[in-house]
Amino acid sequence: MSTPPSAAGTAARPGTPHGPDAAKVRAAIRGGTLAYFVDQFDIYLPIVVLAPAAAYFQAANLSASTTALLASLVFASTLIGRPLGAIVFGHFADTVGRKRTTLVAVGGFGLITLLTACLPGHETIGMWSVGILIALRFVDGIFLGGEYTTAVPLAMEWSPKHKRGLYASIITSTSPAAYAVIAAITLLMLQLLPSAGLHSAYVQWGWRIPFFVGAALAAVLFRYYRKQVHEPPARLTGEKHKLPFLRLVKKYPRALGQVFVLMTGTWLATNMEAAVTPAQLKAHLDLSSKEVTATMLVINAAAALSYPVFGVLSQRIGRRRFYIGYGLAMVVLGAGSYTLLMASDGGFGAALGFGVLIGVFTVGTFGPIAAYLTERFPASIRSTGYGVGYSLALIAPAFYQFYLQRFDGLVPAHLAPGVLIVLAGLLISLGGFLGPETKDVDMSDDSTIPALS
Repeated sequence: MSTPPSAAGTAARPGTPHGPDAAKVRAAIRGGTLAYFVDQFDIYLPIVVLAPAAAYFQAANLSASTTALLASLVFASTLIGRPLGAIVFGHFADTVGRKRTTLVAVGGFGLITLLTACLPGHETIGMWSVGILIALRFVDGIFLGGEYTTAVPLAMEWSPKHKRGLYASIITSTSPAAYAVIAAITLLMLQLLPSAGLHSAYVQWGWRIPFFVGAALAAVLFRYYRKQVHEPPARLTGEKHKLPFLRLVKKYPRALGQVFVLMTGTWLATNMEAAVTPAQLKAHLDLSSKEVTATMLVINAAAALSYPVFGVLSQRIGRRRFYIGYGLAMVVLGAGSYTLLMASDGGFGAALGFGVLIGVFTVGTFGPIAAYLTERFPASIRSTGYGVGYSLALIAPAFYQFYLQRFDGLVPAHLAPGVLIVLAGLLISLGGFLGPETKDVDMSDDSTIPALS
């Protein structure tokens, strides 16, 4: 039986309120939101969960600087693996399909997270313990780089133009939300389990529980994508190219370079907030592990609540103006609130108060980022462009510990992160300034993108 003209017209517009595609839009947005949450949950596990259990993986006689370096390598190895995953999985997402590639990536990082939960410690296998942990996190980063490279463009391609900023911010708000959930779980476990000493319950086995939770979340995500999420229509994914990465580098180098600048600032600020701030709260402000965890929960809860505001704001004033303005706000309010906190002696109360401003004005760049990066690249190489643009800039900021050490003798250690937050804000403003406005780009039309490249 033929389809009535009116129904056919509705079906041709993804995201129309009453069309047959509306259910697919909702499924794609839910899938992208769940995928980003699980991705970020996995990313932040070692920062929050392993911090009180570092003695399990390391020798007791290590210096404080070596201990800090190993901890940063556990986190950095994941970040370094992500660009490789973006290239590999972006290729298959643009040539084979978004959904099938997402399933492979989700299954991969779920398995790696499960293996991490089963690792033996230093007492059993010596330094191999931390070495294997770093190696597993690197492989995990490859699969995680593949997951967001495929799931997020899929969700944005299904989204109606006028709601991309809002939907993008809902998806990315799950990043600080995931951090806050991990912090809450860790705080609860530290309340219930002894954590002092190598043979305490938390250090020996308690830290494994959140990793098992992460593996279970990956299994839930895999099942949801397999059952509920559909490939976007062919008109939204564009003509297939055999080598999308080479096409990206050769035909859109300016777009890639501009995104690289913006995302370098974004990741540098993120590392200062997520990885450095907890260490400084403990080392400089002498907060307990529980107080540090509670402060980070507040910081990331505030950030999560701000993302939808920033997403809608970018939809109103434009992505370009938003990023120029937000970068300047980070220089003043983000770096300023961090510096005032570290210079204060208000203890836990001051940490909670300044923590709200730190959360809102250091990682808010992520609010509309999913929309901006998918709008920035043409349909035929969108997953590759999004994934590489998003994650290539991870590498330089991943070595934040080395940059901070360069300030020794010039700036007090507890204030040096504020300097890098200023640099991050300037890079974000510059990246926004160098790029075009994208909020009205037609996702299905490759011809609109070359003018923006």
